[in-house]
Amino acid sequence: MSDLVLFVESNTTGTGREFARRAASLGAVPVLVTTDPDRYPYVRADGLRHIVADTSVTEEVLRVAAELQRDGTVRGVTSSSEYYVPTAAAVARSLGLPGPAPEQVSRCRNKGAQRRVLHEAGVPVPAFEVVTSEAEAASAATRLGLPVVVKPVLGSGSLGVRLCADERAVAEHAAELLAHTTNERGMSLPREVLVESYVRGREFSVEMFGSRVVTVVRKHIGPLPHFVELGHDVPAGLRPEERDLLGSLAQRAVRALGLGWGASHTEIRLDGGRGHVVEVNPRLAGGRIPDLVGHALGVDLVQAQIGAALGDAVATEPRHRRHSAIRFLTADGPCTVGRPEEAVRGAHAVPGVVDAALYRATGAAAGPPVDFRDRLGHVTAVADDPDEAGAAAEAGIDRLRATLRYDEDRKQA
Repeated sequence: MSDLVLFVESNTTGTGREFARRAASLGAVPVLVTTDPDRYPYVRADGLRHIVADTSVTEEVLRVAAELQRDGTVRGVTSSSEYYVPTAAAVARSLGLPGPAPEQVSRCRNKGAQRRVLHEAGVPVPAFEVVTSEAEAASAATRLGLPVVVKPVLGSGSLGVRLCADERAVAEHAAELLAHTTNERGMSLPREVLVESYVRGREFSVEMFGSRVVTVVRKHIGPLPHFVELGHDVPAGLRPEERDLLGSLAQRAVRALGLGWGASHTEIRLDGGRGHVVEVNPRLAGGRIPDLVGHALGVDLVQAQIGAALGDAVATEPRHRRHSAIRFLTADGPCTVGRPEEAVRGAHAVPGVVDAALYRATGAAAGPPVDFRDRLGHVTAVADDPDEAGAAAEAGIDRLRATLRYDEDRKQA
């Protein structure tokens, strides 16, 4: 009888494929439960076992688990997709398996509910209001003080997050968000929008496992009014007191939210020695941050997450200390992608570059980034010096950028 690990859906980029591979490396059989296996090209490419079911219904996933018990023992249930972490948690609890508390991760995923809990616990967060109409959003912005950030209460990857400079922009963006009744996965959305004060300063994330801080990550954010992440540095170049402040804030936030099982990803703005928790995510970080942590510290967070789901003891102490950096390719105007293969080879030729990829095929159209889906490629670099790692990643991106073909008017401008 085989040991099985159930994955409830997957993220479409980043670690989804690695979750299945790590499970296999630990001697378990990965099984993906999904409504649409074609959403994930790696499923067929890797011959990953999968079962089609309605993953929006916990009972349906439990039915699949019961059927699979005939073939082996379901030892773990988890998800690499933020949208399905609550479902995976509920299934794990029903089966008596390790996992986070379903009610806590569900509350954490709702940014309005999360903010209330953190605020009541004394964790510093941006001033905020949850509204249900564009008129309420405009009024809230006036009370909070413009500019404000307007975002959906349920979302991921900078989707729908925008800085609004006046009441009209606030009302228009709120109306746009409220018009959506389902997200890109077809899941229902509440008729609520979060309006919050704009906190200036540098942005970081704290990657934790359980109650332990693994590392602090420096984020590079693209041009406003959007908040697209264009790069990360691991570990962040911080003074010890800054690193301790960010780590302590993340630990306080995780405790207040009743988390502490497995990975968590806490985003914090640091301005003038004061930090504000922007949000806590009860999952591994996106943006290929787990890869960066592996390169810099020798810590495999994906394997740790799978190990925790299996009930195994996991180690997240650094095995070495280097520096890694990733930069994402984006367009700064309407363009098309040229010859990806040549550009990727050029990026790999940069000393220190360990990975490079373009996500679009030759002739694909592109434009300025609005959210993470508009990133066109990435370059990852590793070095013993943080500046060297960042410079290598930037040089690699310059090689990738050469493949973008802008229209003639732009070339002449």
